[in-house]
Amino acid sequence: QVQLVESGGGLVQTGDSLRLSCVVSGRTFSSYAMAWFRQAPGKEQEFVAAINWNRISTVYAESVKGRFTIGRDNAKKTVYLQMNSLKPGDTAVYSCAGARRWEMPTITANYDYWGQGTQVTVSS
Repeated sequence: QVQLVESGGGLVQTGDSLRLSCVVSGRTFSSYAMAWFRQAPGKEQEFVAAINWNRISTVYAESVKGRFTIGRDNAKKTVYLQMNSLKPGDTAVYSCAGARRWEMPTITANYDYWGQGTQVTVSS
Protein backbone atom coordinates (compact mmCIF):
# COMPACT_ATOMS: atom_id res chain seq x y z
CA GLN A 1 0.00 0.00 0.00
CA VAL A 2 1.29 3.42 -0.95
CA GLN A 3 0.73 6.37 1.36
CA LEU A 4 1.68 9.99 0.88
CA VAL A 5 1.99 12.36 3.82
CA GLU A 6 2.56 16.08 3.32
CA SER A 7 3.99 18.55 5.80
CA GLY A 8 5.41 22.06 5.91
CA GLY A 9 2.33 24.19 5.33
CA GLY A 10 1.49 27.19 7.43
CA LEU A 11 0.58 30.87 7.61
CA VAL A 12 3.10 33.26 6.09
CA GLN A 13 3.20 36.80 4.74
CA THR A 14 3.53 37.98 1.17
CA GLY A 15 7.09 37.52 -0.03
CA ASP A 16 7.92 34.77 2.45
CA SER A 17 9.08 31.25 1.63
CA LEU A 18 7.88 27.79 2.61
CA ARG A 19 9.14 24.31 1.88
CA LEU A 20 6.61 21.53 1.59
CA SER A 21 7.60 17.90 1.97
CA CYS A 22 5.81 14.71 0.99
CA VAL A 23 7.01 11.40 2.36
CA VAL A 24 5.96 8.33 0.42
CA SER A 25 5.70 4.81 1.74
CA GLY A 26 6.12 1.92 -0.63
CA ARG A 27 8.99 0.15 -2.29
CA THR A 28 8.82 1.64 -5.75
CA PHE A 29 8.83 5.35 -4.95
CA SER A 30 11.97 5.90 -7.00
CA SER A 31 10.14 4.89 -10.18
CA TYR A 32 7.12 7.18 -9.64
CA ALA A 33 6.49 10.49 -11.25
CA MET A 34 5.59 12.93 -8.48
CA ALA A 35 3.67 16.18 -8.52
CA TRP A 36 2.10 18.90 -6.43
CA PHE A 37 -1.41 20.16 -6.98
CA ARG A 38 -3.34 22.80 -5.07
CA GLN A 39 -6.93 23.74 -4.45
CA ALA A 40 -8.07 27.13 -3.24
CA PRO A 41 -11.47 27.64 -1.60
CA GLY A 42 -14.23 27.63 -4.18
CA LYS A 43 -11.85 26.73 -7.01
CA GLU A 44 -10.96 23.57 -8.88
CA GLN A 45 -7.80 21.70 -8.16
CA GLU A 46 -4.91 22.94 -10.27
CA PHE A 47 -1.53 21.60 -11.24
CA VAL A 48 1.53 23.22 -9.64
CA ALA A 49 4.64 21.22 -10.51
CA ALA A 50 5.81 17.72 -11.45
CA ILE A 51 9.07 15.81 -11.57
CA ASN A 52 9.90 12.50 -13.18
CA TRP A 53 11.61 9.62 -11.42
CA ASN A 54 15.22 10.56 -12.23
CA ARG A 55 14.79 14.35 -11.83
CA ILE A 56 15.64 14.96 -15.49
CA SER A 57 12.21 16.33 -16.37
CA THR A 58 10.26 18.96 -14.46
CA VAL A 59 7.10 20.83 -15.38
CA TYR A 60 5.67 23.94 -13.74
CA ALA A 61 2.44 25.89 -13.95
CA GLU A 62 3.00 29.31 -15.45
CA SER A 63 1.73 30.94 -12.30
CA VAL A 64 4.59 29.52 -10.20
CA LYS A 65 7.45 29.38 -12.70
CA GLY A 66 10.52 31.10 -11.34
CA ARG A 67 9.17 31.09 -7.77
CA PHE A 68 8.60 27.40 -6.96
CA THR A 69 11.04 24.51 -7.31
CA ILE A 70 10.15 20.84 -7.14
CA GLY A 71 12.74 18.32 -6.06
CA ARG A 72 12.99 14.76 -4.81
CA ASP A 73 15.27 12.55 -2.77
CA ASN A 74 14.66 8.96 -3.79
CA ALA A 75 16.74 7.60 -0.92
CA LYS A 76 14.47 9.39 1.55
CA LYS A 77 11.33 8.69 -0.50
CA THR A 78 10.51 12.36 -0.29
CA VAL A 79 9.40 15.01 -2.75
CA TYR A 80 9.74 18.69 -1.97
CA LEU A 81 8.22 21.94 -3.11
CA GLN A 82 10.28 25.02 -2.35
CA MET A 83 8.01 28.05 -2.59
CA ASN A 84 9.55 31.52 -2.69
CA SER A 85 8.05 34.98 -3.12
CA LEU A 86 4.68 33.74 -1.97
CA LYS A 87 1.57 35.72 -2.87
CA PRO A 88 -1.96 35.70 -1.45
CA GLY A 89 -3.04 33.94 -4.65
CA ASP A 90 -0.92 30.96 -3.61
CA THR A 91 -3.23 30.30 -0.67
CA ALA A 92 -4.59 26.77 -1.04
CA VAL A 93 -4.43 23.21 0.19
CA TYR A 94 -1.37 21.65 -1.42
CA SER A 95 -1.42 17.94 -2.15
CA CYS A 96 1.26 15.68 -3.49
CA ALA A 97 0.51 12.95 -5.97
CA GLY A 98 2.31 9.96 -7.41
CA ALA A 99 1.99 8.26 -10.76
CA ARG A 100 3.40 4.98 -11.97
CA ARG A 101 4.14 6.56 -15.34
CA TRP A 102 5.35 9.95 -16.55
CA GLU A 103 2.47 10.74 -18.88
CA MET A 104 0.82 14.14 -19.31
CA PRO A 105 1.97 15.11 -15.80
CA THR A 106 -0.27 18.16 -15.53
CA ILE A 107 -3.42 16.04 -15.63
CA THR A 108 -4.97 15.06 -12.30
CA ALA A 109 -6.47 11.83 -13.65
CA ASN A 110 -3.01 10.46 -14.50
CA TYR A 111 -2.02 10.17 -10.84
CA ASP A 112 -2.56 6.97 -8.89
CA TYR A 113 -1.81 8.05 -5.34
CA TRP A 114 -2.67 11.16 -3.36
CA GLY A 115 -1.88 12.67 0.00
CA GLN A 116 -4.35 14.42 2.28
CA GLY A 117 -2.90 17.86 1.72
CA THR A 118 -1.36 20.64 3.76
CA GLN A 119 -2.74 24.16 4.11
CA VAL A 120 -0.73 27.12 2.89
CA THR A 121 -2.08 30.57 3.72
CA VAL A 122 -0.38 33.73 2.51
CA SER A 123 -1.52 36.99 4.10
CA SER A 124 -1.18 40.34 2.40
